[in-house]
Amino acid sequence: MENVKVIIWGFGAMGSGMAKMLLKKKGVDIVGVCDKAEARKDKSMFEVLGVEKGDRPEVIIKGDPEEVIKEKSADVVLLATDSFTKNAFDKIKFVLENGINVVSTAEEMAYPQAQSPELAKKMDKIAKENGVSVLGTGINPGLIMDLLVVVLTGACEEVSHIEAERVNSLSPFGRAVMEEQGVGVTKEEFEQGVKDNTIAGHVGFHESIRMIADAIGWKLDGQISQSKDPIVSNVYRKAPYAEVQPGNVAGVKMLGHGMVDGERKIEMIHPQQVEPQLEGVETGDYIRIKGTPDIDMAIKPEVPGGIGTIAMCVNMIPHIINADAGLKTMLDLPVPRAIMGDMRELIRK
Repeated sequence: MENVKVIIWGFGAMGSGMAKMLLKKKGVDIVGVCDKAEARKDKSMFEVLGVEKGDRPEVIIKGDPEEVIKEKSADVVLLATDSFTKNAFDKIKFVLENGINVVSTAEEMAYPQAQSPELAKKMDKIAKENGVSVLGTGINPGLIMDLLVVVLTGACEEVSHIEAERVNSLSPFGRAVMEEQGVGVTKEEFEQGVKDNTIAGHVGFHESIRMIADAIGWKLDGQISQSKDPIVSNVYRKAPYAEVQPGNVAGVKMLGHGMVDGERKIEMIHPQQVEPQLEGVETGDYIRIKGTPDIDMAIKPEVPGGIGTIAMCVNMIPHIINADAGLKTMLDLPVPRAIMGDMRELIRK
């Protein structure tokens, strides 16, 4: 059997991390990379990664995806370019119409029916027409504050309330995430950015809450509510893709909730910032379920967001290749797991 063929679209922090992970795996080849950044375009993937090419075929990073993504030129494209479904849609459509499966890091793609139901229907139709599948996943949304919550409810006879909390570091993420979080701006700039929607904060509460509610059969009352407040730094902080002066914004504290029958049934707590340890903040992931029985889970420190997102996308490759055609979520596919053997052995098609 031939090796699994992968194309990576977007070669920033996440895309390049996926490449490094894939180069360590058996039974898989990276056959193409797309990235429009001048610093990377037309260079060797191996040179950009700082790794030895060895006897592997050369891969030149192309700025034009049409030079790389051609009909059935790969088994899957890992799309690491956007956070929002509307921004990722045309790219996903292009890949699907070339008969290639897609795994997207776009947070809204984890459950696109939550906020973009019409685009979700279109993607499902296009995928089915071309005999391939599309999945959005990552560490969060994708695992920590939604799929893992759903899995834990499997041990309950009854559930009356769910609270998911993630205290994490933004430091591993790239510039696009830093801009969405308002990292490095003044408090006044942050507040203006929230007003004009240029600062999104964490993207994914709508998706996680809808995924949980749909999974266990709760009908949400109307819109999901969320708030975002700046985390102002008292010290100088520097991360790979951001710099924060004292008095400026190091991250954002997000709160969200979903109502069922007039009660807050699902609550989300998510403060995230660069270099939190510089002000004594300990990271962690927490899930608290009230029901029969009560469940209280804690992971300390957090599951790191950077490697977690990279690993989730890579580890879901066999599952999206094996899936029936259409739009998929993490509720539809086998549970994620590390791939320590030959990836080809997991492929059924």
